[in-house]
Amino acid sequence: MNNAPNVKLGIVAVSRDCFPAPLSKSRRIKVVEEYRKLHKDIYECPVMVENEKDASKALDDIKKNGIDALVIYLGNFGPEGPETMLAQKFGAPVMFCAAAEENDTDSLNDNRGDAFCGMLNASYNLGLRNVKAYIPAYPVGYPEEVALMIVRFETIARILIGIRNLKIFSFGPRPYNFLACNAPIKPLFDLGVEIQENSELDLYEAYVKHENDKRIPSVIESMNKELCGRNNHPTVMQRLAQFELTLLDWKDNNLEASEYAAFADKCWPAFQTMFKFVPCYVNSRMAAMGYPVACETDIYGALSEYILYLASESIPTLLDINNTVPRAMYEKHVRSKYPYTNEDIFMGFHCGNTSSCNLNAGCGTLDYQKIMKRLIEPDKEPDVSRGTLDGVLKPGNMTLFRLQSTADAKLRSYIARGEILDVDPNSFGSIGVIAIPEMARFYRHVLIEKQFPHHAGVSFDDVSSILFDTMRMLNVDDISFNRPAGMLYSTENPF
Repeated sequence: MNNAPNVKLGIVAVSRDCFPAPLSKSRRIKVVEEYRKLHKDIYECPVMVENEKDASKALDDIKKNGIDALVIYLGNFGPEGPETMLAQKFGAPVMFCAAAEENDTDSLNDNRGDAFCGMLNASYNLGLRNVKAYIPAYPVGYPEEVALMIVRFETIARILIGIRNLKIFSFGPRPYNFLACNAPIKPLFDLGVEIQENSELDLYEAYVKHENDKRIPSVIESMNKELCGRNNHPTVMQRLAQFELTLLDWKDNNLEASEYAAFADKCWPAFQTMFKFVPCYVNSRMAAMGYPVACETDIYGALSEYILYLASESIPTLLDINNTVPRAMYEKHVRSKYPYTNEDIFMGFHCGNTSSCNLNAGCGTLDYQKIMKRLIEPDKEPDVSRGTLDGVLKPGNMTLFRLQSTADAKLRSYIARGEILDVDPNSFGSIGVIAIPEMARFYRHVLIEKQFPHHAGVSFDDVSSILFDTMRMLNVDDISFNRPAGMLYSTENPF
């Protein structure tokens, strides 16, 4: 993955002094064997942690070997003090898991590990040390089960490490008529995210300096190839390529101490009249490179997109939770084909920022941004609204997600699992018909009740479970989801 951590995992086994250390070691070896069967690699720390000195030796060893995230494996009961001390001093993502009992007979004597019991003491001691470790839903298993737990942890660790090394570049103040995009940035620093806020003038100056960039022709060639002959405005390509290079160079020149980047850019109304195009298509290409660009200076939208990118290892988008589906369209194309009511579906839309890979046939059409054309061009300079990517979202599984700061700087999130339907919306922009079970209730008792903005991060994969665990690791206490029928929201009328 571009613009994402390549997580190097390590595993260390622990053993309580009154239990046989060889049992814990042999169980660790089996876990690693099963993990490698999944075409994954993990560093085996040779130190068996039984006391505090062992914990220090293990810490030195894993740091020397460049470990980014650590699995602490209870092959037997485990020493709760040294093992949690190791987690505390490691200071990076840590997972705790434990061995289920296994042997070839019904007898459990010298080969009984009691790790089922040891996990309880480990959790208590993690609380004493104020360590937020990842503990799977059921953290005790056989080697092949523990291997799958580690696969899941790798994804969560990638998200946590990515967030802590992310810098969001914003350009322009958040639009006055879109106050929902305006949220306190203090929680970003709490997460470890850097934010570099810039003016539109900074961006325009950088853009002008790229006017004669020698790389422009190759970018135009790449764009034309991607558009598959669906370029209705070839004369705007020079400007779009110039702008793409401007953003990429800004990233390279301003990352500094950070490692990963996302953008939140002002895109109307002055953008069109000054830059002479709309940035939607460039935003779609930046996302496809692994650099999400949120529209309307939506900083938390950019963060949400980046989290989705790390969770799914695929390209997300940012859409408005936009409009209802006309009854006639529902009756003709949905009712007899899908198990949804008309209140379960809506159209997810944005002006044209969704990457080609997430559109039907893997290709969109370069065209006018219809809303901006309607707003600006009747009375002002024509043709400044070119540069959007029209296309229908590809059908399949999807996850609706947002991590957002409230007005009083508290983090809250929602996660909703659904699907994009194979229905033509017969409209413009990047758009699709989305189904979320019990959407009407979710809309009222989460999106409205908790004052979430209209922008939603969209993954074209089901990553809802991973997101939930990750939000908990980030200490987000308020995590909402689309509750099934019969499971009331706290604000829902029970009568």
